[in-house]
Amino acid sequence: MVALTERTEKRLTIQTVEIAQDTTAIRSLDWDRDRFDIEFGLQNGTTYNSFLIRGEQTALVDTSHEKFRQLYFDTLTGLINPKEIDYLIVSHTEPDHSGLVKDLLQMAPDITVVASKVAIQFLEDLVHQPFKRRIVKNGDRLDIGNGHEFEFVIAPNLHWPDTIFSFDHKTQILYTCDAFGMHYCTESSFDDDLKAIEPDFKYYYECLMGPNARSVLSALKRMGELPNVGMIATGHGPLLSHHVEELTRRYRTWSQTQAKPETVIGIFYVSEYGYSDRLAQAIANGIGKVGVAVEWVDLGSGIDLQELRELVGRCAGLVVGVPPVASSPNIQAALSTVLGSVKEKQGIGVFETGGGDDEPIDPLLSKFRNLGLTTAFPEIRIKQNPTENTYKQCEEAGTDLAQWVTRDRSIKAMKSLGADLDKALGRLSGGLYIITAKKGDVSSAMLASWVAQASFKPLGFSIAVAKDRAIESLMQVGDRFVLNVLEEGNYQTLMKHFLKRFAPGADRFEGVKTQPAENGAPILTDALAYIECEVQSRMDCGDHWAVYSTVYAGRVSKPEALTAIHHRKVGNHY
Repeated sequence: MVALTERTEKRLTIQTVEIAQDTTAIRSLDWDRDRFDIEFGLQNGTTYNSFLIRGEQTALVDTSHEKFRQLYFDTLTGLINPKEIDYLIVSHTEPDHSGLVKDLLQMAPDITVVASKVAIQFLEDLVHQPFKRRIVKNGDRLDIGNGHEFEFVIAPNLHWPDTIFSFDHKTQILYTCDAFGMHYCTESSFDDDLKAIEPDFKYYYECLMGPNARSVLSALKRMGELPNVGMIATGHGPLLSHHVEELTRRYRTWSQTQAKPETVIGIFYVSEYGYSDRLAQAIANGIGKVGVAVEWVDLGSGIDLQELRELVGRCAGLVVGVPPVASSPNIQAALSTVLGSVKEKQGIGVFETGGGDDEPIDPLLSKFRNLGLTTAFPEIRIKQNPTENTYKQCEEAGTDLAQWVTRDRSIKAMKSLGADLDKALGRLSGGLYIITAKKGDVSSAMLASWVAQASFKPLGFSIAVAKDRAIESLMQVGDRFVLNVLEEGNYQTLMKHFLKRFAPGADRFEGVKTQPAENGAPILTDALAYIECEVQSRMDCGDHWAVYSTVYAGRVSKPEALTAIHHRKVGNHY
């Protein structure tokens, strides 16, 4: 049975679904949300999923976002008196899943919170009141009667350091919170239409799970020790029931590909301080675009210092989030260990975390420089709450660092192409174009020549976009942009400008005459023509995306002029 509330003005609804024996899903549907943590855009809203399991005792897995406070508790109290809930299983403490934990504990103070050790520590700072707790480790079990016995799987960094999965042996449901989820809001409770959810499933993986590919593989290995998983109850989007084997296989395949690179960058931060987690995730997204693996270290999690030394030693680059001045002895010891384990020729990037009590960033960066490390991106300073542009700056900084640590590999790849084939491929020519895009307050641009018309009905064309381009994240399915056509004999100034290597977060349009298109993207005033476009699909082509877009508006400023042409002599680079 499925029950839906009436839609409110903000299109927030609650759906309750009996998904298995004694098991009810409470799905908070956020239909209109078009951004999530500002890190990446959403085309189809999102959901926050919570689960009620009744045995001889009762367990609740996760809560919801605080924006659903009234709707969620009206629904929950319609199902059960909160004081009758014995256990609250907290998969992880990110606010979209734990935003109502404090409220629930105030209603029912006798509930026992079940979570990882790190999550309990985080909750103490979140709840600010005593509460009953049970810390679980990998393989621990909780029996609530009538056959419902939970087995816990420790899954750190998916995508927070405190994450656990919970497996109900009776129903064979695995509760995974963020892992295997997607930001996709639909009244369909399950993965009925695989084709419809595939783009969002992969996009979610690329943004949140891909940078943690090694952690994904570790979690999959631990999942393999469980009995057959019949359903994956995720924290976002539809639950996986019809395609569990296929979608977990994709996670494994994607993660094996992501984890293959021998080049590793370590991110060292204090996850519960300031905006560390979101800023670090944005940097990791940028690193992942270059195909470099990421190792995460929460300096406040009590990591073994010998393991930390070994990790720092095998990293080609390091990213360090500035900890608070009043750090615990564990954090101070971990940071000192990082400083004592670095090597010359490693790349370094440092970012402030916006917690209000950051250590001074300049002395910390100077310590790394004095030890022989090379600054791969300018220090990121946070003087106010991070904005969309801040997160975009972090993503671009991560890409710059990853490109720096793989520079030798890139040169080697260019030289590996046979001379004859290299020259033959170089005879493929194309026009010269500037792609411009804007999403929210974030804008970007890119010089392009791999552009070709692809269809008449509908009118459409394809463009190849390198995965490590800054503009790539603004060209997801449904995004709109402008293709500016450059004029033969009058393109050098624009080409020279957009060929520059911009610092992370720099304004690509400073000093360039523009006007806004109907879709908001900049039109270059000095371009020969412009076309307004919408991305319809993307095909993975190794180091590039082949982006197919339809066109719906355009104009030529000089009908008699010709498009600028780009002739190459070799095929191993642009």
